Amino acid sequence: MQRLKAKLGPIYPILITSLVILLIFTVSRLSLSIWQFDRVSEADGWLLVFSRGLRIDIASISYLLVLPALLMSLLSGKHVLGQVCIWLLRGWIIFGLWLIVYMEVVTPAFIIEYDLRPNRLFIEYLIYPKEVLSMLWGGYKIELLIALLASVLALIIGWKLSGSVTKGLTYPNWKWRPVIAIVVVAMCVMGGRSTLGHRPLNPSMVAFSSDPLINDLTLNSAYSLMFAIKQMTSEQSAEDFYPKMDPATIISEVRASMNIDSSAFVEDVKPTLANHVASYQGKPKNIVILLLESHGARYVKSLGGKDLSPNLDKLYQQGWGFERLYATGTRSVRGIEAVTTGFSPTPARSVVKLGKSQTNFFSIADLLKEQQYHTQFIYGGESHFDNMKSFFLGNGFVDMQDFPTFKSPAFVGSWGACDEDLYEKADQQFSALTEQGKPFFSLVFSSSNHTPYDYPDNKISLYNEPKQSVENAVKYADFALGQFVAKAKKSAYWNDTVFVVVADHDASAGGALTVPIGHFKIPAVIFGGGIEHRADSRLVSQLDLVPTLLSLAGINSQNPIIGHDLTKVLPVEKQRAMMQRGNDFAWMTEDNQVVVFRPGKAIASYRYDPILESVTAHPVQQSIITRAHANAMWGSLAFKNDYYTAQQSYLFTQ
Repeated sequence: MQRLKAKLGPIYPILITSLVILLIFTVSRLSLSIWQFDRVSEADGWLLVFSRGLRIDIASISYLLVLPALLMSLLSGKHVLGQVCIWLLRGWIIFGLWLIVYMEVVTPAFIIEYDLRPNRLFIEYLIYPKEVLSMLWGGYKIELLIALLASVLALIIGWKLSGSVTKGLTYPNWKWRPVIAIVVVAMCVMGGRSTLGHRPLNPSMVAFSSDPLINDLTLNSAYSLMFAIKQMTSEQSAEDFYPKMDPATIISEVRASMNIDSSAFVEDVKPTLANHVASYQGKPKNIVILLLESHGARYVKSLGGKDLSPNLDKLYQQGWGFERLYATGTRSVRGIEAVTTGFSPTPARSVVKLGKSQTNFFSIADLLKEQQYHTQFIYGGESHFDNMKSFFLGNGFVDMQDFPTFKSPAFVGSWGACDEDLYEKADQQFSALTEQGKPFFSLVFSSSNHTPYDYPDNKISLYNEPKQSVENAVKYADFALGQFVAKAKKSAYWNDTVFVVVADHDASAGGALTVPIGHFKIPAVIFGGGIEHRADSRLVSQLDLVPTLLSLAGINSQNPIIGHDLTKVLPVEKQRAMMQRGNDFAWMTEDNQVVVFRPGKAIASYRYDPILESVTAHPVQQSIITRAHANAMWGSLAFKNDYYTAQQSYLFTQ
C-alpha cells in the first residue's frame, strides 16, 4: 500500500475513499436484495440489479469526489495552501461517508413504509421537523437508535480513514499537475455520465422491471435522494405564474367542464374521480395507440395541409377522423402524458419526467393491467430517453419493446430502428399475443420523422431536396404507417382491436402569438374492426382520446380523467382545447375564443382565425375566463395534492 500511495500521491486518498464507498454500496445492495429475495428472483434481476447498480455507484462516487480530486491534483503539497486542501478533503470524506452510511441505514425503514428507496418524500418531511420528530420518536425508536449509532460509527471511521489516507503523501512536480488534473477530471466526468450518449446516466437507463422497488434497488439511496432533489426543481406550479384562484373554485369549474353527470363522482378526496360507463358493452377489445413523432396537421391534406400523408388521408376517409384536434404541448413527453394518462398540461415538465409521478400515478396502462391486459411500449429507439422507461415501468407498463429487442432491423438511424421496422415489430407482437389469447394495450411510438430525419432510401418519391428534410421524413413516416395498416387489416387481431393514430405534437411551435394555436393542430383517426367512418368537426383535445378509447374498447372504470368520452354527445359549450407552451397556457372554445395566461402579465383574450392562423384582441365573457383559469390551475393543484394517483382498483360495475 505504501508503494501505491507513493506512486499515486495526492490521488491516493481519492482512490481509497472510492473503494470504501463502493464496498458500502455493494454490501447494502446485497443485503437489501437478500431481504427482497422473492421479488428480485421474480423479476429475474440478480445480475441486472448488481451490474446496473455498479454503474450508478461509480457515477455517484464520481460526482462526490470530482471537486476534491481536482483540488488535490492542482493545489496539494506541504505548503499552507496544500495543508488547507488536506483538511478540506478530510472534511469532505467524513461528510460523504456519513451521508452514504446514514442513507443506506435508513433505507429499510423507508422501504417498509413506502416500498421504495428514500426519494422526494424524504425531503418533504424535512419541511415539518416537529411533526416528523414526534412521529419518529413515537414509532421508530429502534430505527432512530440504529441510525444514530451508524452515524457515530461512520464519523469515527471517516475521521480515522481520512487521517490515514492523507498521511505521508508524496506530491508531483508542478509541471505534471495540470496533466494529472485533466486526466482525473475527465475520468470523473466519464464515470458520472456513464455513457457517450446525449444524456447522462439517470434512473430510467438502469430500470428494467415493472416492480418499482426492484428498479430502486439498482440505485443507491444517496443517488436516489439527490436525483429527487434535482427533479423537484422542475415541479413548477401554476401558482408561481398565474393569478391565484381558490382551490374550491378550481375544483368546481373543472368538474363542471367535464362531460359526466354529477352523480358519477365518487368522492371529494380525489375531486375528478368518477365512474365511467363505456358505450360499447361487448367483449373488451385491444387498444393500440400509434403515436406519430412531429406529424402536425400542416402535413395532412385532409386537414388543409400539404399532400404529404396519403395513408393518413385514407384513414380519414375510412375511420373516425378528428378535424379539430389540438395537442396539449410541444414536446413528445407532453403528448405521451396526454395520451397515456389524460393529465392536463402544466408549467412544470411533463409528469413523464417528474419524480413524484414515477410510481403510483394514474395511467391507462395501469388501469388495463388490472383488467388482465398485457401492457407494452414499442419504440425503435432507447426507451430510457426522456425518462420514458422509468415512468412506464412504474405506472402499469410491463413490457418494454425498445431498440435492444429488435433483431436485425433493416435500417438504423440516429434514433434507432426505422418506422418500417417499428411496425413490423408491432405486428409480430400483436399477432403473438392474439395467438396466446391475451388482450393487449400497446403504445407504439414512431421516430423516423425526427431530426436529422434518417430513413431508408428508395421508399418514397422525394417531395423536395435534400433527402433529409421534414417533408420527406413525414412522407416516409406515412408510408410506413400505410404498410402497417394494410397488414393489420388482414390480421387475426384487426376485428378485436381499437386503433388510434395521433401525433404527439407539430414539428415546430413558432409564431407571433405566445401560444401559436395553428402549430398545435394535429391529426388523429380512430380505426379498426367495427369503427365506422365519421368526420368529426368538434373541437377536441389529446386529453379526450384516453376516455374515448376505453369507451370503444368496452372498459367500464373508476378513474380521475377529465377528458371527454367522444362516443357521447358533447355540448358545444364544453368543447375546448388547452395548450401549454413553456410557462404559457391557452384555452380555446368551440367558437375560437382564446384566453391566454402568461407569467407576470394580465390575462389576455383573443379571437382565433383558423384560416389565416392569426389572432386579434377580443373580449370574452368572464365565465369563459374563469373556466380557463381553473383548468390552467388544475394540473398543478392535482399533482400537489395527489388527486391523480393510481388506485388499488379501477373496477366499476354498473
